[in-house]
Amino acid sequence: MALGDGLPLAGGPLRFARVEVIERGGARRIVAAESLDDEVLAPLTRSRPGVAGLPTDRTGVMGILNVTPDSFSDGGRHAAPAVAVSAAQAMAAAGADIIDVGAESTRPGAAAVDLATERARLAAILPGLAGLNWSIDTRKATVMGDAIDTGAALVNDVSALGHDPAALALVAARGSPVVLMHAQGDPATMQAAPAYDDALLDVYEWLAARIDTCVAAGIDRGRIIADPGIGFGKGLDHNLALLRGLTLFHGLGVPLLLGASRKQLIARLAGGVAPGDRLPGSLALALHAAACGVQIVRVHDVPETVQALAVWRAAA
Repeated sequence: MALGDGLPLAGGPLRFARVEVIERGGARRIVAAESLDDEVLAPLTRSRPGVAGLPTDRTGVMGILNVTPDSFSDGGRHAAPAVAVSAAQAMAAAGADIIDVGAESTRPGAAAVDLATERARLAAILPGLAGLNWSIDTRKATVMGDAIDTGAALVNDVSALGHDPAALALVAARGSPVVLMHAQGDPATMQAAPAYDDALLDVYEWLAARIDTCVAAGIDRGRIIADPGIGFGKGLDHNLALLRGLTLFHGLGVPLLLGASRKQLIARLAGGVAPGDRLPGSLALALHAAACGVQIVRVHDVPETVQALAVWRAAA
């Protein structure tokens, strides 16, 4: 990838002239991009539509705001409504393009939260988000509806609208943009023994099929964002395969989101550092995502990520 000659990657500033062709059971090979059929090349090159106020000319930053007692990195930090609203405002002021608000932890081993509890956690803070660009991180259709009614610009569902039977129809009816994330298993058990034939191709094909299902249900393809789901039912080798093959997901023809901030894979690679000490690794992954043309990175450390991306763009 480069900012020079070649074809535009997803209509953005990065360009490419060669493509690695990957087939199950076959050897990988490098070919000239222009030798590909239009059917294959078009999703890789066409511009992505603007979704939920997110930028189309650079990698956008989604700030994480958990109003939970048990999230893996910041659980309990934003339990007080005033603290949560102040944190959202600070992230926006620091350059976050959107703030992702969640009231149910989906960390590995997390127990499900009942609907009443999740709604109560959110009810106290949603009015305070007026004037901000924010999304709702939930698996429940009722919570999605509450958030959309209160101004959420985007639904971010780690189950890709598969957990709640009513979610698919609700998002289609409301016309809300949505992030479809791949996960293998439920948060409570997903890290017990994740297994894939080929993690990169399995996740890609699952997301392609899920996008088709959502389009068939009435969700406009131009409102869909795909997320490979780093850490959700995946071991270290699976996560690394996804990160190394990240550009493959542009073949889905939709904007991409990567959420790897402070995740366990950083500790596995960098000597067991605690979540609060994983900023350097998180920035490395954000810059890797940007270098792969990913449209959105979901992060805990907004000012640091905004700064790193700005310097990377200027130096590229």
